[in-house]
Amino acid sequence: MAEHGLSYLIEYDGKIILFDTGQSDMFLNNARTLHIKMDHIDWIILSHGHFDHGNGLGFLSGFNLLCHPGCFEKRYRKTDHTYIGLKETRDEISLNLNVITSAGPYQITEKIWFLGEIPRLTDFESQRTAFVFEDGTPDDVQDDSALAMVLPEGVFVITGCGHAGIVNTLEQARRVTGCSTIYGIIGGFHLKERNLQMEETVRYLQANKVQHVFPSHCTELPALSVFYDHFKIKPVKTGDILNF
Repeated sequence: MAEHGLSYLIEYDGKIILFDTGQSDMFLNNARTLHIKMDHIDWIILSHGHFDHGNGLGFLSGFNLLCHPGCFEKRYRKTDHTYIGLKETRDEISLNLNVITSAGPYQITEKIWFLGEIPRLTDFESQRTAFVFEDGTPDDVQDDSALAMVLPEGVFVITGCGHAGIVNTLEQARRVTGCSTIYGIIGGFHLKERNLQMEETVRYLQANKVQHVFPSHCTELPALSVFYDHFKIKPVKTGDILNF
């Protein structure tokens, strides 16, 4: 079954990592359907503090949770002030999970890195935000992060929404891992339309000869169309198993 949100189970370098949890316990039901034993998880990684990525945390206990410290802020949509932050506070989550926060990069294994806060260096990404904090100040989702895995072919990056920008995220992965070759990327790209950001993202991916491009979640149809034109992408569906 599917819902608006994101949750990936990653197996690499001797570790099992749950990357995001969606907005309910649906990921647990899907795991049972796939005959996946969730009690074997080594780490939970939260990409950022939005409900559709982290509200499933309330259905887990006894695991290590790694995220940026800003994930627990109260945050809202600018247009109608609807709440989009996590359902539970840090203290509530800490009752059941061992919460580890890191604003900087955090090495999980020799080949797996949590990227920490991603510098916003490009002039075509993260130029505006649709979110605000509880006091009405702009929320640029500075807690947005990603996971980087160093494979023999290069670095492979997993994003939640990509609020920091896909190019910024991939450049951070290069800096943190020391690996210049980008093998692939999967996750939410936060690209909505055919615009400069879309064009520059495609140009970057092509220039760096990225072999695997899997946009999903918050990547809308106009952007997906561009990705198909250039990379012949296939949609990422709930229940898919990808091997690299």
